[in-house]
Amino acid sequence: MSDPVLDLPDAAARELYRAILKDGGCLRVGDVRAEDEPTVRQLTDLGLLVFRIADGAYSAVNPRAVGERLGADLREESARLLARATLVPDLLEDLARAYDAAPRRRESTGGVRRVAGMVEIRHLIFQIAKDHPHEALAAQPGGPRPHAHMADSLDAARRYVEAGGVMRTIFEPSACSDARTVEYAKDSTRVGAPIRLLDGPFTKTLIFDRAIALIPAEPDHTVAAVVEDPAMITYLVDGFERQWERAQIVDWEALSGSSTPYAPHEQVGRLLARGLTQRAIAGRMGLSERTVAGHIARLREVYDAETLFQLGWRMRGSRTGEPGG
Repeated sequence: MSDPVLDLPDAAARELYRAILKDGGCLRVGDVRAEDEPTVRQLTDLGLLVFRIADGAYSAVNPRAVGERLGADLREESARLLARATLVPDLLEDLARAYDAAPRRRESTGGVRRVAGMVEIRHLIFQIAKDHPHEALAAQPGGPRPHAHMADSLDAARRYVEAGGVMRTIFEPSACSDARTVEYAKDSTRVGAPIRLLDGPFTKTLIFDRAIALIPAEPDHTVAAVVEDPAMITYLVDGFERQWERAQIVDWEALSGSSTPYAPHEQVGRLLARGLTQRAIAGRMGLSERTVAGHIARLREVYDAETLFQLGWRMRGSRTGEPGG
């Protein structure tokens, strides 16, 4: 049965119904124009018009009677759907028990679960995100993100946010050196999962619903430790929130619209040559002014420049092949 609410008369049907009422509430078959046939069928399907075979004509029906019938249909359909909804958990209970009993391929050491292997870790993250759909906090050092997993990560972020979850991520500034990572950060921020940059060392951490967290158990990140102790979770969340406050907001749209990203010091040089101040460059790239100053010092050494003007001139010459200085 179709949903009566979705089948209420559209504007054309309402106009035709009023016109039939003005003509006495009767419409002969021979008077139906070809372009009005779909509208007449709509009114007939709803019950606002009834076809009388003997007269070869349609008669208008009181909309109140139609409304009462549609209301009764809706109440009946709602009761049926509610009855089905109460059965769903029982129908899936056997599968839920199988899910709970399934081996997770994990080890336990000192009260902390350990999961080895990147495939197993990614699978576990997927499961945890499904079971904890309200908040996801991620500190992701390591520069550019793996290209092979960007599409899946973006899709997961979109679905997490669309389901009502909140997702926040921290990258390190070197992530800006990769065009695809910048594009990913732009798209992630656009779907409601913002990404900031933190200049300074931090540890890879994933926290879900402030109830469970994953941290590296080996330096190469091939083994993850699963933390569920409330005190440890509180410690990790507090650390993330402090990092988030220190991290800088980035205009990923502007950054992705630039040409192919260069190494950080080269990006600084290009922005400097365009006339941006040290502070503006820091804001654009999500770096501290001190870090930008360090990149400028390195560029001066590379191009043997004593002033910023001389630096910009010599960098332009190196790109165009013209003599600088």
